[in-house]
Amino acid sequence: MLALTAILLLVFIASSLFVAAALGVLAGVLGNLYSHFPLTRAVGEIAWTASADFNLVAVPMFILMGELLLRSGVAEAMYEALDRWVGRIPGGLMHTNVAASALFAATSGSSVATAATIGTIAIPNMKRYGYDPALFLGTIAAGGTLGILIPPSINMVIYGALSETSVSDLYLAALIPGVLLAVLFSIMVLVICLLRPGLSIKSTPATWGERFVALRHLIAPLLLFFLVVGSIYAGFATPTEASALGVMGALALVVLRGRLTLPVLLASFEGTVRTTAMVMLIVLMAFFLNFVMSTIGLTNLATEAVKGLAWPPLAVMLAIIALYLVLGCFVETLTLMIATTPIVVPIIKQLGYSPVWFGVVFVILIEAALITPPIGMNLFVVQSVRGSGPFRDVVVGVLPFLLAMLLLIAALLAWPELALWLPTLVAANR
Repeated sequence: MLALTAILLLVFIASSLFVAAALGVLAGVLGNLYSHFPLTRAVGEIAWTASADFNLVAVPMFILMGELLLRSGVAEAMYEALDRWVGRIPGGLMHTNVAASALFAATSGSSVATAATIGTIAIPNMKRYGYDPALFLGTIAAGGTLGILIPPSINMVIYGALSETSVSDLYLAALIPGVLLAVLFSIMVLVICLLRPGLSIKSTPATWGERFVALRHLIAPLLLFFLVVGSIYAGFATPTEASALGVMGALALVVLRGRLTLPVLLASFEGTVRTTAMVMLIVLMAFFLNFVMSTIGLTNLATEAVKGLAWPPLAVMLAIIALYLVLGCFVETLTLMIATTPIVVPIIKQLGYSPVWFGVVFVILIEAALITPPIGMNLFVVQSVRGSGPFRDVVVGVLPFLLAMLLLIAALLAWPELALWLPTLVAANR
């Protein structure tokens, strides 16, 4: 049963079926083969119950927030302000790329949106100042992945719903690793530029006065971040309520910057509906597949199979990490998360690991999948924004940042408190 499920899933995805269709067909096939009664009759009730989940309302809200920010002009001003502060470090604008990606990720919740937005602003500067294309493009593609780790994160909401884990705890757990990963990216750039000085180009010097004046352009994204994430940490709002606050904040930024027009609103709403429809259809089919697997006993079989190996928990965890690194090269990231969460999380709990801690590790592995060829979505986004030049540049450029992700996963394995300290601290003070 386990082997057939894995083979069918890979065959359906490789056959270019839509992801939601692949998950639904797989659930139907498994139900017909292994169930004594027709499970397809439960599709309607499962779809209604899952779509009525209050936590999932945050998905369209965060998507709309990101759509509004894309059209507000905040990103351009933020990029220039950050360049005033970090552009003089060896590596120049490549540090600005990482810092801008981290800050924009903290307000958009999407990796693809982050990579596309920062890429659109940064790539013309790469050509103007003569940066090495590979490393420069690598900072944009890797920096974009921060969008699903640094809160608020749409993927964290989906993982929380599928694994029945608190989204608030996941956001708390992801904050420190998210900041650490951004710092590791910047350290990678610094080390490479010190070893190869020819790659280091510094931005035009800025006076201290210009730097402090530029800080005003960082106020808007920081206020939006504190409005959304701060309200969750303070216990003032649930993640869903915070997502609604984020939409109001993003709308206020659009108004203040004079960008509130009917075409902007219509484009934002259309982008939100398209993305939400795609994501939610996949999520609903994942809930149905989860129901089928539980009913036919597949989840218990997977858990028992792992227990039967008699491996120590760390060895199993390393095997899971290695498996995800391989699958990430061939399976689209949202599919990878939704299709495997119902199977892997029970195994993680059986091994004694926290599902909150694993949620952070899991999202970092999903980040790695975003920049590993041949299916790495951010690679294609950055290459598309670039317009011309060999695709190999982007692939080579992300390799140092994949190493940074593996280093962070190793640190989380050695010191789980990096992810669990903040949720524990907040829970103790409530």
